[in-house]
Amino acid sequence: MAMAKPRRPLPIRILNYTGKVGLKIPSIAVDTQLTTAKKATGLNDFGDERFLEPLTILVDSLERESRLTTLGRISVRETIGRYLRNRLYIQEHLKKHPEIIQEEIRKPLIIVGLPRTGTTVLFNLLALDPANRAPLSWETSIPYPLPVEATYKTDPRIAKMQKNFDNLYSIVPTLKAVHEFASELPQECVAITSHEFLGIEFPLTYDVPSFSKWVNEQSWLPALKYHKLFLQYLQSGIKKERWVLKTPGHLPVIDDLLKVYPDACIIHTHRDPMKVMPSAASLFYGLTSVSIDDLDPKKVGVDQTAMWESYLNKSIDIRQKLGKNNKQFFDTQFEDVVRDPVALIERIYHHFDIPFTEETRNNMDQYMRDKPREEFGKHHYTLEDFGLSEKRDSSRFKRYCDYFNIQTNSDI
Repeated sequence: MAMAKPRRPLPIRILNYTGKVGLKIPSIAVDTQLTTAKKATGLNDFGDERFLEPLTILVDSLERESRLTTLGRISVRETIGRYLRNRLYIQEHLKKHPEIIQEEIRKPLIIVGLPRTGTTVLFNLLALDPANRAPLSWETSIPYPLPVEATYKTDPRIAKMQKNFDNLYSIVPTLKAVHEFASELPQECVAITSHEFLGIEFPLTYDVPSFSKWVNEQSWLPALKYHKLFLQYLQSGIKKERWVLKTPGHLPVIDDLLKVYPDACIIHTHRDPMKVMPSAASLFYGLTSVSIDDLDPKKVGVDQTAMWESYLNKSIDIRQKLGKNNKQFFDTQFEDVVRDPVALIERIYHHFDIPFTEETRNNMDQYMRDKPREEFGKHHYTLEDFGLSEKRDSSRFKRYCDYFNIQTNSDI
């Protein structure tokens, strides 16, 4: 197996043993989590409580299906608790500053596309434009008190969040080669939409098949509406000309995304899915194995392929309705990202009529000089590691490849 199993230092092995003898601690029950969040914050208004249904279904799936270790239970309790505390704090702030909901989000640049299609490098480069504002990991994870310009680079939450990432890397040391996490890097939208317990974060970090099935049958519009509210909140502290956003999780809900952001400028990245699937499965395996000891990589490959096949087909359905040549979209191939990402962004700016300044070009050129590909090691994986076969599985993506003219014989 190419993906290294997570490290289990002796204290963690002892901790996890409690779960193997039948002790389900700590509790992740919904009522317990709600009460704990209220006590921790001294607040009791979560805002619109539609989130309670997906949260209840999620917790049920976690308890019945996820085979969580004790470390996994601690992890999921903290994740859910953080989202609940954030909701309480933000709702309280909105009560004191109701004018925030009048903040306008104008023409956000939103990157969608499969994982491993160049989305991250484009995201990081776009964040270097002084006119752009990307949500950073630390402020999406710990958004209260409101981040402000004066302390944006020195806020103690930056170090706190980095410690969490460092702990994750200590358990799964190969994860950094799969995907880099850092407190001051731009963060994907899933860290915001998950406050409604909808979207792809929990299906990508825990083995929750019934929740995944249920959530894919729901409208994600409530999560996207909360996403806008979250950005309005952050923007009331620091405002720039436009937001830069990204997540593969937007693929099946592009139409709902445009309902919330009707003037969005969408960058849609493309690559042969058979080049992507083992890598996406490897990322899921690395994240999920933190909380589960007996994860089967071949099952991961099958499940991930089915999920992304469904998401791609939904994205095609939406794009067909909107019109393939819709000017709100800029389609690009992974090969163009690899060849010259700065030149590609210049073309993107021209397409959306955004000024591409010399300062922006210099910032991006410097980033590319300082950030070589595979900085943290090569991401090793094969189709066979995850029970996949080029001959058997490539036909599942023929519709997508045909519709977007995807190169399927590229060595990149």
